[in-house]
Amino acid sequence: MSGHLQLAPRVSVDAAPQPVADPIQVVVADDHALMRHSLRRLLEGQQNIEVIAEAEDLTGAVNHVHDRRPHVLVLDLAMSGVSSLQTIGQLREQVPDTQIVVVTMEENPAFAQRAIAAGAIGFISKDHADTDLPEAVRAAARDEEYLSPSVTARLAALHRSLTNDKLTVREVEVLRLIALGYTTVEIARKLHLSPRTIETHREHIHRKLGVRTRAELVRYALRRSLLST
Repeated sequence: MSGHLQLAPRVSVDAAPQPVADPIQVVVADDHALMRHSLRRLLEGQQNIEVIAEAEDLTGAVNHVHDRRPHVLVLDLAMSGVSSLQTIGQLREQVPDTQIVVVTMEENPAFAQRAIAAGAIGFISKDHADTDLPEAVRAAARDEEYLSPSVTARLAALHRSLTNDKLTVREVEVLRLIALGYTTVEIARKLHLSPRTIETHREHIHRKLGVRTRAELVRYALRRSLLST
């Protein structure tokens, strides 16, 4: 995987604002019924936004997008089934007029980078959905990127680590989890990699940063704001 950030281009402040559809038609996809209904109620309480369908899995989300052609798909990144990232890429190719806003509990900047690289135009933390999601949906309808401010800060920290210390995105992920106290086996399980691969990443991180202990890695992560909430 490339270590370079791939962010969607932002609209220039000098560019003429693009018209927003009225109402903005949205499909909400989340495999947790309570969360899905909460997101629907949140959006339906907004002016100019109409939720036209819900999906409890990726197959349902894909079918609704193809059948209903919404302006925006609000998609939980952690839904079961085939890869959400793969689904994002396929939908952007097949139904390019539907923009995709990802909602997730995971604020790891590497996940944001992957979602945006796959074709999402928005990346929102569920913890801040009440304030961020309506803005993200409206921005998506204008073909503008929107990231939760907390995610933006972490992406900046990731960028500093990538450019200053020549770490890869995967190495930053592993470093962050090490600093948070996860064991090699736990990191391997979380990232769907083998423990041996995690140990190889650990060796590369120590060599590139010139550190030997976990305490030094924690200090590095703190300096780079990789552990910030």
